[in-house]
Amino acid sequence: MLSIRSLYRPLQPALLRQAGTAVMYREFLPHTLLQPYVYCYWQLKTTAVLTEPFIYRVVADGCIDVFFDRNRPQDAAIMGFAGQHTAFGLGTAFHYTGIRFLPAMLPVLFPLSAADLSGRTFDLDAVWPSLAAFVQDRMPPLLTDNVVNRFLDECLLQHMARLKPASDHRLLEAVALILEQSGSARVEQIRTGASPRQLRRLFAHYIGDTPKTFSKIVRFQKLLQADPMLRSMRQDKRFFDSGYYDQAHFIREFRQLYGLTPGEVFRD
Repeated sequence: MLSIRSLYRPLQPALLRQAGTAVMYREFLPHTLLQPYVYCYWQLKTTAVLTEPFIYRVVADGCIDVFFDRNRPQDAAIMGFAGQHTAFGLGTAFHYTGIRFLPAMLPVLFPLSAADLSGRTFDLDAVWPSLAAFVQDRMPPLLTDNVVNRFLDECLLQHMARLKPASDHRLLEAVALILEQSGSARVEQIRTGASPRQLRRLFAHYIGDTPKTFSKIVRFQKLLQADPMLRSMRQDKRFFDSGYYDQAHFIREFRQLYGLTPGEVFRD
């Protein structure tokens, strides 16, 4: 199976930029056998009670996440593919843990369609009851991060042992092409043996949206991985080289996917 991990590194810089000293965000690698499917486990927690509610701004990254507050594990949720940024109000004290699945990988591990989750957040119990029960039974708030990560490894490895992960090679080849070309490949240029209609159906099932929308997010994410490039795009108009029609197109799309304009993110 093609390794999406080797081609893609989804970033969540908005969390890092707004966190400050009283909120901590960290990412952890899953077990080696899970790394082709799970990008990371993540943690977002307060280190002191905040003076005002925290806004959890998630930039579009093409992934599907499971997350839960370790103080209330019964409220575990799953967030599908999002074609734009998403914001959650989390209150003034929280301790979230999450599982970020690489694009297209959750439907490989679980019999569901990403299209059914797209643009929405569901109670985990309604989608993956065994994982919801595991989280509720095994995740008391005082566990260390290493213990929590081992428990998540255990649950996912047990799940994998009961199935034989399989995916459509045409979908993976199309995703790899989009990633290799940093989201600049046109849909008509994607040649994997699937017709355009079949490709749209595959992307809907595994990714949760169209090849065009996924490509847009990949292009945006590739820019986030190179801060100096993003700054120079504003100054030197290099957005044309990245596939944007003009500066207005670049700013509009960036704001849709990040929640802020490039000028608001890079004020210096």
